[in-house]
Amino acid sequence: MDFHCHLDLYPDHETAVREADEAGVFTLAVTTTPRAWPRNHELAQRTKHVRAALGLHPQLVAEREAEIALWDDYLSETRYVGEVGLDAGPRYYKSMEAQQRVFQHILRRCAGAGDKIITVHSVRAVRAVLEHVEAFLPRSRGKVVMHWFTGTKSEARRAMELGCYFSINAAMLASERHLTMVQAIPLDRLLTETDGPFTRTEDRPSKPSDVASVVEELGRLHRLPAAHVAKIVRDNLRNLVS
Repeated sequence: MDFHCHLDLYPDHETAVREADEAGVFTLAVTTTPRAWPRNHELAQRTKHVRAALGLHPQLVAEREAEIALWDDYLSETRYVGEVGLDAGPRYYKSMEAQQRVFQHILRRCAGAGDKIITVHSVRAVRAVLEHVEAFLPRSRGKVVMHWFTGTKSEARRAMELGCYFSINAAMLASERHLTMVQAIPLDRLLTETDGPFTRTEDRPSKPSDVASVVEELGRLHRLPAAHVAKIVRDNLRNLVS
């Protein structure tokens, strides 16, 4: 399962979707702007394993905040939302006020609709993201998956208390700084992702089938067979979408 992949940012979008489907990898094709939704939705509908998510990336909010109206128009067409969230990195901190307006709006709309699954970006903004989730998305009204989570162990515990899952990629497992945090998250809260094409596998952009390496590394980390970890991750997905 690749729970966070930008299939529309590969050189050939349609081929990327087809290959993910043929590989039998459940893939969540996230979008960065609601303008990308119709084509992603169209291609995903033709597949068994690919689903599209409706997003408005926090790094684009400074230029595209007005597109939240378009996001609203499409929300009823999907259960999956992303990529959304907050980014307080140096390049994007100046738009934090607008980002928070947009993220609060998205969480409120998802809570109103109910049963949405949201993949959330939280670079240098984990505390603020969790505060927004706690304030605007009751646990009974939706589910959050923390994408590429790089917070502290205490922030991970708070996220778990709020019912969050975590999608883990190979780059996270290659970082000594983040490895202990990943190890502290119970296996029953973990999903796998690539965040392709922004990560690389063997000197090429990662693709959904590369999540196999994440499963293997999680197995080594927890001293479990990869097949056992794969089953746990599949069960987690079933629990998330049930």
